[in-house]
Amino acid sequence: MSTQTSEDESGTQLHDLRIGADVGGTFTDLIISIGGASLHVAKVPSVPEDPGVGVMNALAAAANDLGVSTGKLLSACTLFVHGSTVATNTVLERKGATVGLLTTMGFRDTLEVRRGIRDNPWDHRAPYAPVLVPRYLRLPLAGRLDKSGNEIEPPDSQSLHQAMAEFKAHGVDSIAVSLFNSYADSAHEAFYASALSRVGDDDPTARAWVSLSHDVAPLLGEYERTATTVLNAYIAPRTVGYLTSLDNQLRELGLTQPMLLIQNNGGCVSASQVAHKPATLLLSGPAAGVGALEIARGAVASGNLLSLEIGGTSADVMLMEAGRVPVSDQLSVGGYDTALPSVDIHTIGAGGGTIAKVDEAGLLLVGPEGAGARPGPAAYGLGGTEPTVTDALLILGRLKPGPYAGGSVVLDEHKARDAIETRVARPLNLSVEEAAVGIVRLLEQNLLQAVEQMTLERGLDPRRFTLVPAGGAGPMHGAAIGRQLGCPALYVPRLSGAFCALGMLNTDVRHDLMRTFFHPLPEAFAQGLEAVFAELAHQAETLLGADGFGAGSRRVEYELDLRYIGQQWSIRVQTSPGDSEDTIRMRFEQVHESRYRHIQPDGIIEVTAAYVIGYGIIDKLRLARHPENLAPPRPVATRKLYMDAEHGWVEADIYDGDGLGEGTALSGPAIIEERTTTICIAPGDTLNVDRLGNYQVTLGRKSTS
Repeated sequence: MSTQTSEDESGTQLHDLRIGADVGGTFTDLIISIGGASLHVAKVPSVPEDPGVGVMNALAAAANDLGVSTGKLLSACTLFVHGSTVATNTVLERKGATVGLLTTMGFRDTLEVRRGIRDNPWDHRAPYAPVLVPRYLRLPLAGRLDKSGNEIEPPDSQSLHQAMAEFKAHGVDSIAVSLFNSYADSAHEAFYASALSRVGDDDPTARAWVSLSHDVAPLLGEYERTATTVLNAYIAPRTVGYLTSLDNQLRELGLTQPMLLIQNNGGCVSASQVAHKPATLLLSGPAAGVGALEIARGAVASGNLLSLEIGGTSADVMLMEAGRVPVSDQLSVGGYDTALPSVDIHTIGAGGGTIAKVDEAGLLLVGPEGAGARPGPAAYGLGGTEPTVTDALLILGRLKPGPYAGGSVVLDEHKARDAIETRVARPLNLSVEEAAVGIVRLLEQNLLQAVEQMTLERGLDPRRFTLVPAGGAGPMHGAAIGRQLGCPALYVPRLSGAFCALGMLNTDVRHDLMRTFFHPLPEAFAQGLEAVFAELAHQAETLLGADGFGAGSRRVEYELDLRYIGQQWSIRVQTSPGDSEDTIRMRFEQVHESRYRHIQPDGIIEVTAAYVIGYGIIDKLRLARHPENLAPPRPVATRKLYMDAEHGWVEADIYDGDGLGEGTALSGPAIIEERTTTICIAPGDTLNVDRLGNYQVTLGRKSTS
């Protein structure tokens, strides 16, 4: 990637300037790195109806702080990385395109039949999410391939013309093509794609977005491949349209480098390369946490980290074990399945804007609905009347009234108190403070269960992990959650309120390539496994070269999907060209033993797919050493607050984070107020500021009484 040096009107050097912009449901976070070390943060409210406005507002705020124009800032930028929840929200809000599905005769119901698997097998009455393409828009095409890709019946463009007439009549503006066995040979899908491109210009449906399954998800599994392709078609117009508009605005203002986007897999890719496959952006934003965890890993020797990022509307849990974050091919968003490489993240509706209510049975509920950026919590004074977690935290003293996030929001305690009293306290015959305690305790119970799902339910002991509470709300709940999990310590980034934006500046370009390859392991090498790896590696190298990465700044990794013959699910295993059959078996059985607690010593292992991951290495952040603490820290105030279920109400010292330098040591109870977050330290906990200015918190033992 290129390096630029610019100088503003006052003579300030803007050397190696990088920008990470994260659009969340409530706030848009932007971090600017100068020289890979100096960091500047801007946090402004998001604009859900036009997310690009939030990005431009954040850029304007950051430019103003630095004393330069937005144009000067962008013209000096050598790396602009962006992530957002636009693709995710399009699915959750069901505001996507009208999709028409073209499939093989006899398979139009694959999308609705699904797999028959339920998250809760005892709840057989819960409805599935509504199918994204109604049956009258799932239309058959002529042609058929067998499992090896051999043609049984040729394609016929006449069937396409009949389907297009139906699509035109129903206003279809995005088309998904998923033909049976197209993973084995893409010829029939390519035939119909070519035919679509030749349809006359007088047909607006002919100019619709087209998603091809062999391009989006070339894998075995008719349902998974079709569902992924349909979801891609569903979000394409809105997502790609927004990104194209934002990219054009940035270029017009002076950005000379291509905008990079965070993908589900935790890496980034240029906007032009992802335009045909926007489904890879469904975790854009949260997946950038991988880059932020890499920074934390430098301070935690074991490399075992649990991040709990809590924003305005949701909480994301991510796990790093021994320095590696797992990637899965199973991702569900709003009840819709995809089969694209995705960072293993568990998300629940729990954040600062999560709404609390009392149901008809008189039970307190917290979430999953949220107040969003507007009207937001009642305390924002923007018209919100529903009580939220933020309102409860304000009542309990963890937050103080007044401006936050550089003055972009102002918290009003009276409005928070009115909302909780009206909607929660009176119906439950509680005081406002008791109601607020109930809201926070219930939220933290939901958060605890979310972390346990990523650890205990997978056979992992959370006591081996350091908890990294992040997001604007994470550090307020981190100590309580960590203590209940048995985690020994917390690691809180000073900029945890812009956790994902920070991670974006520490993320490599990544391309995932795969090939379905069915052969028993003993026969895989004779059937050309090494040749498949070589071909995929060449494709990865070509893509990275087009991105501007030379041979010295590329890395290629190899993986295999393996299973015992007869198993339904495969296990992903790292490998390398030249690995022997015995080496691959050993690695597979190590993972199988860890996951299922048994192996089949004489079982035949089957290869189901080969993967190559190409990385374009971007220079990592070289964060500057934080100024040392030259005097004992002094609190700026004290106030009474509710800490957690164990400690109740306490009198706590309040510290301004800007005054806490390297080497600072504090004991709880205490509150540290940072620009993007607030950190709660409970009685018995100790806090130390490390050389980067981040907070290491040793948790006191949980009382057993």
